[in-house]
Amino acid sequence: MFTFPSLAPEIRFDAKNSGAGGEFGDLPEWNLDDLYPTADGPEITRDLGWLKGECAAFATDYENKLADLDAAGMLTCIQRYERIQSIAGRIMSFAGLRYYQNTIDPDRAKFMADMQGAITDMSTPLVFFSLEMNRLEDAQLDGLLGANPALARYRPVLDRMRAMKPHQLSDELEKFLHDQSVVGATAWNRLFDETTAAMTFAVDGEDLNLESTLNLLTDSDRAVREKGARAVAKGFADDLPLFARITNTLAKEKEIEDRWRHLPTPQAGRHLANHVEPEVVEALRNAVVAAYPRLSHRYYALKAKWLGLEKLQVWDRNAPLPQSDNRVVDWATARKTVLEAYGAFDPEMAHIATPFFDKGWIDAATKPGKAPGAFAHPTVTDVHPYVMLNYLGKPRDVMTLAHELGHGVHQVLAAAQGELLSSTPLTLAETASVFGEMLTFRKLLDEALDKGTRKTLLAGKVEDMINTVVRQIAFYDFECKLHAARAEGELTPDQINDLWMSIQAESLGPVFEFMDGYEVFWAYIPHFIHSPFYVYAYAFGDGLVNALYAVYQDGTPDFQAKYFDMLKAGGAKHHKELLAPFGLDASDPKFWDKGLSMIESMIDELEAMES
Repeated sequence: MFTFPSLAPEIRFDAKNSGAGGEFGDLPEWNLDDLYPTADGPEITRDLGWLKGECAAFATDYENKLADLDAAGMLTCIQRYERIQSIAGRIMSFAGLRYYQNTIDPDRAKFMADMQGAITDMSTPLVFFSLEMNRLEDAQLDGLLGANPALARYRPVLDRMRAMKPHQLSDELEKFLHDQSVVGATAWNRLFDETTAAMTFAVDGEDLNLESTLNLLTDSDRAVREKGARAVAKGFADDLPLFARITNTLAKEKEIEDRWRHLPTPQAGRHLANHVEPEVVEALRNAVVAAYPRLSHRYYALKAKWLGLEKLQVWDRNAPLPQSDNRVVDWATARKTVLEAYGAFDPEMAHIATPFFDKGWIDAATKPGKAPGAFAHPTVTDVHPYVMLNYLGKPRDVMTLAHELGHGVHQVLAAAQGELLSSTPLTLAETASVFGEMLTFRKLLDEALDKGTRKTLLAGKVEDMINTVVRQIAFYDFECKLHAARAEGELTPDQINDLWMSIQAESLGPVFEFMDGYEVFWAYIPHFIHSPFYVYAYAFGDGLVNALYAVYQDGTPDFQAKYFDMLKAGGAKHHKELLAPFGLDASDPKFWDKGLSMIESMIDELEAMES
C-alpha cells in the first residue's frame, strides 16, 4: 500500500521532557524553506500537479501488468514509485512540521488536512502496487532480483512488503481502507493533538499549558510538584470521557482491521513493521519485568532515602535530588556539550550534527500550541531531517538534545539509501539516539570533579534509563491489556483507569503511593494514540545501546567504522545482520540481560556511595 511520512513524528514523550518557557540564549527556530518557501507558493502547486499526473500515469502503465515485467522494467517501475513517495513525502513533511509548530492555528491545521486529503485521493490508484507485488510467485521475484543488481537493492523493501502477504485484503477493500483513513484514525489522532494542545491547567491562579504543567513535576519544591501533578489529574479527569472515546474508537478500529487481515495479535502489525520477531520482543519484555525489583524498585528506594521520605508520591518520581545542580544550562552550553561528546567519539559525527544548529534544522523554544515533547523527522532523503525540542535549560534537556540529534545524524547517514530503503525500523531507529545520549552522559561523567557531581549524574542516567526501559515496557503491558480488554467490549473510563493502575505498582515498586487522580495519567501519552505498541522500541534501543557501548568500551577494533556502517544501512538490513559485526544477537534471551546489567551496575555504585 502507498504510504507517506506520518503526521505524528516520533515523539519521545514523558514528564522528563516537558516544561515551560524561559531565557536560555538564542534558541533556534525551523527554517522550512528547504522543503517549501510558503504554503501557498507555486512550488507546492507544481508538485501537487506532478503528483496527480504521475500517480494516474503510474496506474495506467503498471496496473495488472507487474507480472509481465522483466527485470529492467521492474526496476523502472520501483524507481518511479520511489519518486512518487519522495514528492508526497516532501509535501506532507512540510505540512506536518508546520502544523506541529502551532497545532492550534486553524490555517495550519486546514492546510495539513487539505494536503493529506489531496494526497490520499491522488494515491488511491497506487494501492494496486503492493497487492500485485505480493501476488508474484517467489520464484519469479527471485529471478527478477537475481537478473539485475540495481533491482536487487530493493529486496529488503519487497521482503517487508511481502511479509504482509498473508494479511492482504482484496484490492477493493484495500482501496476503501486507504480512502477511509482520512476520516478514521487520522481524524481521531488530530482530535487528540488539538485537544491536548488547547488544554490549560490552573496552578496558583495561572493557566498553564500541558508542557508547562508537566514541567512542574521536576521542580525542586515538593509542594510545586504536587500542585503540578494534581493540576494534570484534574485537567484530564475533566476531559476523561473524550479521551476514553478516542482510545476506545482507535482500539476498536484496530481490532476490526486486524481481524479482517487475520493478524494473530494486536501487536503483530507493529512487529511486522519493525521487522522484529515476536519472540524477540517477548524476551525483551520478560527480561525487563523480571528485573523490576533489581532496577526500579531498588533505585526508587534509594531515592526515597535521599529525599528523606518513607514513601514516594507520583510527583516525586522525577524530582531532582537534594544535591542536584539546579543551574540553568543555556543553549550555547548545550550545543557545545553535545558536539564535543559526538566529536570525541568521531569528528565526523560532530561534523554531521553541526548544520542542525546553524541552518535552522532545530526548533527549540516552547511556544503556545507547539507539539509537546521532542522528535526528529527525517522528511525526505533529498532534503534533511528536522529536530523539534521544548528546551527548558535543564540537564535532561541536554540529554534530549543529544537523543534527537542522534536520530538526525542517523537519518542523514541513511539518506544515501534512497526513499524506500532509508527508513529504519523503530527498534533500530532508537539505537543512534540512545547512543548519542550515552556519549554525552559519559563525557559529563568523565569530567565530574567530585563524588556529589558523579552521584547526581549517575542518578540522572539511571532515572532516564528507567524511564526508557522500565517505564516503556510498563506502557507496553498497559497497551496489551487495553487492547485485549477492548476486544471484549467498550471500556468505560474507570475500566481504562484500572488497567493503567494495574501495572503501576508492579513497575515502580512498593515505595510508591499513588494519589487519587493518578489513574488518568494514561490519557496524556500520545504514543497510545498515534502509534500503538510503539513504546517497546525505546526499551529495545536502550538495551541494544548498552550492549553496543560495552563492546565500544572493550576497545573493539574499528568500532566507529562499524557503527557508521550500521547507521548508513538504514532499513536495508535486518537487526541480526547489523549486529553481527559487533558479536551481538538480539534473538539471544541473554542479550537483554547484558543491557540491563549496565543499569544494575550504576545502581550498585549509587548504593556503595551510601556506605
